Amino acid sequence: MTKIIDYDLYEVPPRWLFLRIETSDGTVGWGEPVVEGRAKTVEGAVEELMDNYLLGEDPNAIEDHWQRMYRGGFYRGGPILMSAIAGIDQALWDIKGKYFGAPIYELLGGRARSRVRVYQWIGGDRPSEVGDAAAEKVSEGFTALKMNATSEMRRVDNPASVDSAVDRLREVRERVGPETDIGVDFHGRVSKPMAKRLAAALEPFDPMFIEEPVLPEHNDALPEIAAHTTIPIATGERMFSRWDFKEIFESQAVDVIQPDLSHAGGITEVKKIAAMAEAYDVAVAPHCPLGPIALASCIHVDACSPNALIQEQSLNIHYNETSDVLDYLQNPDVFQYDDGYVDIPDGPGLGIEINEEYVEQQAEQTVDWHNPVWRNDDGSVAEW
Repeated sequence: MTKIIDYDLYEVPPRWLFLRIETSDGTVGWGEPVVEGRAKTVEGAVEELMDNYLLGEDPNAIEDHWQRMYRGGFYRGGPILMSAIAGIDQALWDIKGKYFGAPIYELLGGRARSRVRVYQWIGGDRPSEVGDAAAEKVSEGFTALKMNATSEMRRVDNPASVDSAVDRLREVRERVGPETDIGVDFHGRVSKPMAKRLAAALEPFDPMFIEEPVLPEHNDALPEIAAHTTIPIATGERMFSRWDFKEIFESQAVDVIQPDLSHAGGITEVKKIAAMAEAYDVAVAPHCPLGPIALASCIHVDACSPNALIQEQSLNIHYNETSDVLDYLQNPDVFQYDDGYVDIPDGPGLGIEINEEYVEQQAEQTVDWHNPVWRNDDGSVAEW
């Protein structure tokens, strides 16, 4: 019987953690377990799980491994444990696909589509020339964009703060026209009263969705926000299991969920979350401002999920100033972007070939990414 015999972890720029699992027959699987800004913490969790549950085990028993990792400890859930499980799960599916000589989506029931639509980020937290950036991405073939709605915002802010958000979305809409979709990310920066105001003010410009209008700990406010707008509501990047998503499905306030394949338990768990969403007529648009392993994992779930709407990807995103998605691949052409879509990898497993030599070189650098801490004008901490 093939067994898991070894693993390695590589913290690499700009802010990613790669996991390499090797089996006794020489097969290698790759995963991307990380919480951005907490890579070393997740690294410790991966080591605990690998050492306690997986070394010496059959790599193909993925569901059993998932259950043992999740339920084997008294405490469960949360970003650290679920991200550690996610990266291990991705690597195990990569190994399983290679074992059977098939893409992961074939092992999950086969493709429900021939390609996956993607959106492109425009600008950073305080984007300037956002209209020019939008026009440039549309000229490159993207049909969907995403932008931040605001920078810091007080719990009850002045009309100028709302006008600023409106002006930026208006500029983008006027530059790209009605055939381009524009997602607007509130990033959890906005309180419930301001979320209602912003949703009403942005509605004339027809966003594709408003994302994370409030923080997940305030998901109970989503039905009231939804009652104030016809804009679809999206959330989920900071939710980590099907049990976290259960409440928002039952509230019927959310139209698009955005689980992260590197945070929400990996391929095994997000496929289940997507199936739950389908039963509630909710679309799936996985969160992925991460690296190539996470992106490939997302695309395999998208490929076999009938309710997959669109895929986030981090090509040229503002986080990736030191290394980009394609830099770590031997076969960067696997992610071919055409007319706003990406091809579905058809190689075995994840269908990507990691440049191990490049990974090892990059891992020698000191990587210490942490998100900034913002403050309001009175000195109090603001949401980033």
